[in-house]
This record gives sequence, C-alpha cells and structure tokens, in this order.
Amino acid sequence: MNKRRVVILGSTGSIGTSALKVARDIPERMEVVGLAAHSSYKALAAQAMEFGVKQVCLFDSTHAAELRRLLPSDTRLLTGLDGLCELATMEAADMVLVSIIGTAGLKPTLEAIESGKDLAIASKEILVMAGEVVMSRAAAKGIQVLPVDSEHNAIFQCLQGHHGCPEEVSRLILTASGGPFRQWPKEKLADVTLEQALKHPTWQMGRKITIDSATLFNKGLEMIEARWLFGIPMERVDVIVHPQSIVHSLVEYRDGSMLAQLSSSDMCFPIQYAVTWPDRTPNSLQRLDLAKLASLHFEAPRWDDFPALGLARRAGLTGGTMPAMFNAANEVAVQAFIEGRIPFPGIWQTVEKVLSAASPRDYQGLLSVILEDDAWAREEAARVIGSR
Repeated sequence: MNKRRVVILGSTGSIGTSALKVARDIPERMEVVGLAAHSSYKALAAQAMEFGVKQVCLFDSTHAAELRRLLPSDTRLLTGLDGLCELATMEAADMVLVSIIGTAGLKPTLEAIESGKDLAIASKEILVMAGEVVMSRAAAKGIQVLPVDSEHNAIFQCLQGHHGCPEEVSRLILTASGGPFRQWPKEKLADVTLEQALKHPTWQMGRKITIDSATLFNKGLEMIEARWLFGIPMERVDVIVHPQSIVHSLVEYRDGSMLAQLSSSDMCFPIQYAVTWPDRTPNSLQRLDLAKLASLHFEAPRWDDFPALGLARRAGLTGGTMPAMFNAANEVAVQAFIEGRIPFPGIWQTVEKVLSAASPRDYQGLLSVILEDDAWAREEAARVIGSR
C-alpha cells in the first residue's frame, strides 16, 4: 500500500482540518507536503509546524509578514493565486485536495491536472463552472478525480465495478439533510435570520456552505457536480431528504436495485477514502450501531418552497455557461443575505432573475468565456439586489 503525498488547498477550513485529522490517524498512508489558507495565518503556521510542511501559501497576502515570522526559516512562503498554482504543481506531491470555497480553486486545479497530480475535490464550484473542461483534461492526462463531498464520495463507492457504465444506472440519488428549515411553512421563510440559517442540524461548516445547505443551493450545486463526476445526464440526478445524514447517497440501477453508502456523520470518512482509494484502511473513526439507529427517515424535497433544486436542474439541463452563472449569482446573493441587504428568500429570487436574463454560451473548453459569463452574472445579481 502506497503513501499519498498530499497538498491541501484550504487547510484551515472545515474540510482542511478534517483532512489533517485523517493524516494524524493514518500517517502510514497520508503525508501532508503542502498547505494553503485564505487568510488564517496563525492557524496555517500551527499546521505547518505540526506536520513539518516546508511549503505553504497564504492567498490573502495582508498578513504574509506576520506569517513569515511564525514559520521556520527553511519554510517556503507563497502568496496569491500564483502561489496556489505553484503549490498545486509541486514536485513532492502526488495528490492535491482542493477545498477552496468559490472560484479561486479553478486555476490551481487545472494546473494540478497538467502536472499529473491526482485530485481530491471538495470544491463544488470547480465542477459546476467547468466540469466538462476539468473531467476531459483529467481523462486525457490519465489522472483520478476523487470526490470528497460525502454525497459524491458515497455515489463513487456505490458505483464501484460500474464506472464507465452509465447505461446501467437509472438514477443517482443525493441525500440532503433538509437544513434547519425543512419543516418550516413557506410563509415563515421570509423571517429567517442569519443566526438561524447558520444553525445546521448535522454538520459543522463554514458560513457560505451552511447557508447554501439551508436554501438547498448546496444540493443544487451537487446535482450539477454529480452530472460531470459520473457522466450521468442531469435528468437522472435526483435528491431525497434524509435528516439523519447517515445514508450519504444512493445509486439506483436499471434492474431496480439500490446501493447505499452509510457511515457516521464525519467528513473524515470520505476524505480518507479519497486519499487511500482503492484501498480501505483501518482507522479510529466512530462506527455505526444500526440497532441504536432503529429506523431511517426519508422524505421528498419541497421543490416549490425551496426553488434552488429546480433552478439547478434548469441550469444543468441548459448547460454551457449557465451553471457558472447559477453559481456566481448565488454567491453574490448569499453574501447580500449575510450583510442583511436581502431576506432569506431573496437568495433564490435573485438567482432566478439572473438566470432569466442570462444568455448562456457554449464555452467549448475556453475558460475565458466561463469567467466572462461568471462576471456578468455577478454584476447582474448585484444590480438585481440593488434594485430591490
């Protein structure tokens, strides 16, 4: 069994810190050789010291001087987008774990592919914006793109032995916790506060992804991501609400059989499988006690009350740059909600207006086209919010 030498982009976020837990738990299988953070320089310094990492990147260079003083003199400090790209292509690594929120991870991901690194992807936006480019380039280079999100990692596990056989799959079924408002009546959603939206019932995550979970935009992004990861048409990607977050996703095959992946709600499980695939490695993670669970609950999502799923399917079926615009408009709307400039339903109302005004293009592998339409969607979302 080989040890994977891993660069973690986004090491101080929730996925990054879970990845470091995995590295502590299975040091014989995972060695951390590079770390990158957005701005949490003290945490980044502590991580580098603990794991003996000699190359780090701070995306926001504001506190680079302070970070330099905290690091040993033989540790190389990189900054900005160029620094992320250099870290993602470092010779000492054979895998890059991308857990950067937003679009900043796209260029380092493509650079990592070109340098022959396997990818562990936790950043939905990368595949939503440019899934066709990422997956085609990875296939051309013969590298693995391994999903880290618990839902996509579950589907990846359920497809073992059936990869490359989309005709055998009837549906990919992503599970959703439903967020904190799954039982709220529609008329109460306008009164949702930021504090309420940040209280996820199952997972501890950053602010953006927690709000996306509350609106179900997170699940919408995952639907588009699944379409590219597994080569399954958008109309065969579905969602079921499962508030216990024990079944992480399912695959329904054409003969009516379903396979599901279950584990405790701990992101260390999918991260470890991505790092050690195709092997399964013993660890200290909590096991499920099925007798204590007694039952598992599922319910249909409320498509009309939470329009994010329908908007995501619309974007995914339209294709081209529409998914990038869907993602961009949501990012702007979420930030406006955080800042108190729009109410909770204003998030999906903004995205719907942007998509209705959009003219998506076939980008034909050109990242410049994606980025142009991403920028347009951000400007249009800002205009929509400003005119409220």
